[in-house]
Formats: sequence, structure tokens, C-alpha cells
Amino acid sequence: MNIQLWHIAWYLSLSLVMLSVVFCFVRIVIGPILPDRVVALDLTANLLISFIAIYSVITNQSVYIDVVIALALIVFLTTVAFAKLITWRSYHEKKDNK
Repeated sequence: MNIQLWHIAWYLSLSLVMLSVVFCFVRIVIGPILPDRVVALDLTANLLISFIAIYSVITNQSVYIDVVIALALIVFLTTVAFAKLITWRSYHEKKDNK
């Protein structure tokens, strides 16, 4: 495959990832309930991680992979914390209504 075609594919994938990030920001803003916003925020973070990984491949710099791994861990822990918060809030709302 021609090297020019690879560059087109990489930049097209970067563009599509950023377009997806824009759609996720829209979902974060207009999301009707908190779980929708949490899922959109998680997806946005994962899309930004994939953007950094693709950029790392394009620039041939492996230092960004360390950043990707650290961000993935932080995003995972944040998602777990949001899930715990949502569960805790729904439990206490049910408890207060009784």
C-alpha cells in the first residue's frame, strides 16, 4: 500500500474520532439523565485516548503510549466512581421516600 494512502487513512481516522467527540459533547450537554451523561463522558474520554494513540502512531513517538495507558486507568476509575455515586444516590432516594 502506498505511504500516501496510509497518511490519508490516519488523518481520516483522526477526523472521524474528533467528529465523534463533538457528538459526545452534545450528548453530555443535552443528556436527559445523569447515566446518559456519564456514559457520554466515558465515551468522550475513550475517544480522546484513541486520538492520542493514533497521533502517537502518526508521529512515531512512543512516549504518548504511556500517557494513553495512564489516562485509560484514570478514566476507568472515574467511571467506576460515577457508577458508585449513581447507585448510592438512587439507594438513598429510595430510602428517604419510605
